[in-house]
Amino acid sequence: MKRNLQIKFGVIVATILLCLFGIFGLPTSLAQVKENFQKNIHLGLDLRGGSHLVLQVQLQDAFMATADVTMQRLQEELKKQGVVLPPMDRNSPATLDDADKIQINVHGVPVDKTSLFRNLVAEQFPDWILTPVSSADYRMTIKPSEAIKLKQDTLTQTMHTIERKINALGLAESSVQQRGRAEAEAELLVQLPGVDDPARIKALLQEQAMLELYEVKDGPFSSEQEAMAKHGGVLPLNTKLVHAVARDGQASGYYLLAMSPVIRGTDIRSAHAGQGETPGRWETDFVLTQEAAHRFEQFTESNIGNRLAIVLDGSVISAPTIQNRISDTGRITGAANEQEAADLALNLTAGSLPARVVVEEERTVGPSLGADSIHEGYVAGLAGLIAVVISMLVYYRAAGINATLALVLNAVILIAALAYFDATLTLPGIAGIILTIGMAVDSNVLIFERVREELRAGKGVAAALDAGFSKAFLTIIDTHVTTVVSCAFLFLFGTGPVKGFAVTLVIGLIANVFTAVFVSKTIFDWELSRKRVATLSI
Repeated sequence: MKRNLQIKFGVIVATILLCLFGIFGLPTSLAQVKENFQKNIHLGLDLRGGSHLVLQVQLQDAFMATADVTMQRLQEELKKQGVVLPPMDRNSPATLDDADKIQINVHGVPVDKTSLFRNLVAEQFPDWILTPVSSADYRMTIKPSEAIKLKQDTLTQTMHTIERKINALGLAESSVQQRGRAEAEAELLVQLPGVDDPARIKALLQEQAMLELYEVKDGPFSSEQEAMAKHGGVLPLNTKLVHAVARDGQASGYYLLAMSPVIRGTDIRSAHAGQGETPGRWETDFVLTQEAAHRFEQFTESNIGNRLAIVLDGSVISAPTIQNRISDTGRITGAANEQEAADLALNLTAGSLPARVVVEEERTVGPSLGADSIHEGYVAGLAGLIAVVISMLVYYRAAGINATLALVLNAVILIAALAYFDATLTLPGIAGIILTIGMAVDSNVLIFERVREELRAGKGVAAALDAGFSKAFLTIIDTHVTTVVSCAFLFLFGTGPVKGFAVTLVIGLIANVFTAVFVSKTIFDWELSRKRVATLSI
């Protein structure tokens, strides 16, 4: 009997030490105890304060970009087959609801090339539905199944890109998740604990940072009309006119660029801010991937003396002349300060957004409001705990001490689990802790009432304890499993705060099975082993 008790007490002591280590670590001073506790227990936005943003992803941008790439590829494939068509065009959906109504218009397909054209679209562009409008004109619309896939892929890619940007800023305990289940909503919920001035963060998240390098065919022009007039009112084949912003001493205007970029943002391996040749001037240096570097080296070597346009988010920011062969590095000048250069580097490294994002909702929770929530939750939990302890001591006498010890250990295990799992404690999480107190008391009440029944039936103390715990165990498991299943649905279908409540409650329930059954029974057995007890104070 004693050997069995020693093993049980060893398990309990090891559990307590493990929990204390998870919460406080190995502090060497009282100040470090507090520091480690704050470091290991992560507070959510509603407790710590911070910013709450709801971003709407403009899915129509992704559809238009997909259509542009499709038109470019189709022109190239037809050219390989000896078919040169007039420039294709597409519509421009203005809203999310119209995003999947994207349409490509193909004009002037020769009658003798109709079969070749249709076969090419069917084989190499299976995501599109080809519909004849006339004998020489066709309309291409995206398939419904592909439209759904493109929407979800765009949302997922946007979410991952925003996560990379936030992580690069070193913002801990931040979260990015899709709000709602319908892709039509296209909303992302971004929570940034500890950020009370979200202006810079919001600007970073909204910036697409789509970097492309194009060969310059002509320009700059002061206006679109000037560019069109120089080329007889029609742009040369496989070219486009792009606006240039006033930057770094360069006047605004328009450049005639090649239709296809030499380098895209996806070709960038890394980027960082650095000081330029002129003191006090900052620039953003970037390094290309191995494959892109080889391609860029070939291009620059054969285009020495020509200009190369650096296009960021659809605008030309610089059009330098290629002086010599360039392999894997490049730079973007004109940053106003170090932060602007660093922000651009961060965006380039994180990757460009596949579509614009618009801030639909913005809320800021101040640290004082979070502190008030913590204080109120602390007071509520402490008041409930005191009331429960007094009730247990009055009603169950000495056995109530047993229940109180199990209750305290339950709370310690719960807090330690949050620390070990890097879980974030929110206000609903505190509600889960308070509810766990109630569930723990319920378990003790079930056990103690069962023991009372056995004692009233005339059984001895040891036999009554064994019977009471074994009979109550199945009931406790049944109630806990039912609650855990409910929490699983809350976690699967709930938003962040609801998930926090579910996680906290599940951890508390699992800890409660250990404390109410194993720990409580061990304390009773230890008391019985110390002396022969004729009656039980219960």
